[in-house]
Amino acid sequence: MKVAFTSSTGERIDQHFAQCQSFHIWEIGPDTAQPVTTVSAVTPAGDEEDRVTARANAISGCAIVYTMQIGGPAAAKLVARRIHPMKTSSETAISEVVGKLQEVLRGNPPPWLRKAMNSGACGSFTEQDA
Repeated sequence: MKVAFTSSTGERIDQHFAQCQSFHIWEIGPDTAQPVTTVSAVTPAGDEEDRVTARANAISGCAIVYTMQIGGPAAAKLVARRIHPMKTSSETAISEVVGKLQEVLRGNPPPWLRKAMNSGACGSFTEQDA
């Protein structure tokens, strides 16, 4: 399944969903995980709702987005698109989150995560320089 991270470097989750410059996309399974691409989160949209929609569109093939912070309306818009927002309480290494997620996938994942895994939760991403 594809997972997005809000990160300035691709190494740590260190950005707010609404303020990140790019999303780092990983393909994560129970036994393998690898970065796939980076997609730009920068949008010329004028108002907040349009910016949130553009960001949701950018990660539309992902099952989860990990971020430091996300507002309620943005989180609701993601959930409506079957993208689960996950907040970290502090800056966290992506590799640490990937490892923990793989442990859950190898065990007994919650129903929403099993559904995401079974649906493939993937999309076609175009690699971009962010």
